[in-house]
Amino acid sequence: MTTSIRKIQILMFCMTLACVGGMSRLTLASDNAEEQVGLLTVTGTVTVNGKPAATGDIVAAGSEVQTATGSSAVVTLGKLGRIEALPSTTLKLRYDIHTTSHASASIAILLGDGSIKVSAAKEGMVNVETNQTATRASLGAEKVFTVDNACGNTSVSVAEGNVELRFGHTVKKIAAGGRETAGQTKPGCTLSRNR
Repeated sequence: MTTSIRKIQILMFCMTLACVGGMSRLTLASDNAEEQVGLLTVTGTVTVNGKPAATGDIVAAGSEVQTATGSSAVVTLGKLGRIEALPSTTLKLRYDIHTTSHASASIAILLGDGSIKVSAAKEGMVNVETNQTATRASLGAEKVFTVDNACGNTSVSVAEGNVELRFGHTVKKIAAGGRETAGQTKPGCTLSRNR
């Protein structure tokens, strides 16, 4: 009789391990699904991580999006908002979709040369960084702003909400309808964009 009980215990232990293993796979799959919340809309020639992209592709956190001359891309982040990469732009995207009572959802963008237009929900925190500047949109209001980075100069224009443009220890506050520029032109670089 003890042999039968022992076999049942071993069988129950194995079944428990199988259930826990299956549940952890489900958790990993759902984490990956949450990470891939960006839906891409493409006009012209766009690459994601160096590969040709098409409308309907999913843009995962950490992806690099690059638009060619005359091309653009929109990454829709559901309730967080959207990011439009204008022509001749390179950006790297990170976003967290976990909103709790202590932390707001966030979008973080590393912008190379180029221009982006950000439209974000009031509960979302948005940070755009270049090599020299950081642009941070405040919480509590919907935000629509454009960041243009060329030759080390960053220009920010705000349509809705309030934004801060930081360069070193200097902080410029920009309200809706305002525009500010910061940065230092890279040696040997000429601005080709209209500012």
